[in-house]
Amino acid sequence: MFSSDLETYLKQTLVPIRLAVQSDTGWPVVLSLWYIYHQNHIYCATQESARVVGWLRKDARCAFEIASDQPPYCGLRGQARAYLEPQHGEHILRLLLQRYLGGVDNPLARGLLQRSSREVAIRLDPINHFTWNYRERMKESPGADINKPCPE
Repeated sequence: MFSSDLETYLKQTLVPIRLAVQSDTGWPVVLSLWYIYHQNHIYCATQESARVVGWLRKDARCAFEIASDQPPYCGLRGQARAYLEPQHGEHILRLLLQRYLGGVDNPLARGLLQRSSREVAIRLDPINHFTWNYRERMKESPGADINKPCPE
């Protein structure tokens, strides 16, 4: 699906994914979710009652972006089809808690796990994607972290 370089970027970049979906009004909505690249797929998780779950049930087409707000600017954008997988919700939630919080032994993780039976995994299967990397042109920018992962 992705090149090994892009897989490395997805695994090392610890920012939320920006997911664009079509709302009930027909207008696009952008929301941020934690993501993990797992078994060759991009996964997120949220509660069954979240509006995004209903919107994706009506229209599984979405767009996404995984990019830091810090220079040098680089990232991944694309369009995908979303698949709702309630049977994997708790498992993906636990992986996300490990990735973003370092484990499940903290108040936020415990609170989220109390509701894990209603968690839904969202699997994104990209239809197309592209990357950008302004590392070279931004290497002299104030605050630029030239060691951060960027797709090549």
